[in-house]
Amino acid sequence: MTTVDTKKLKDRANLDVLMHVPLTVTAELGTSKMSVAEVLKLGTGSIIELDRLAGGPVDLLVNNKLVARGEVVAVDENFGVRVTELISRPI
Repeated sequence: MTTVDTKKLKDRANLDVLMHVPLTVTAELGTSKMSVAEVLKLGTGSIIELDRLAGGPVDLLVNNKLVARGEVVAVDENFGVRVTELISRPI
């Protein structure tokens, strides 16, 4: 076995260790700034205006780092996100 093959095997073993590490994945529709007083006034039926256009892209964050953008889709009875753009360097 060559040195290159040995390095590849070690790299693969190191990567395999990480494959089952849990990550938090968040789909963010948008954000809004509100005062405590405004939050306390929220109730059933309240509407919070977000800083994004309806139908616009959603941000996909992994451990609070932006990694992709996508569009909201229906998956059976749940919502999902179809990735439309990968961020080359997580922000």
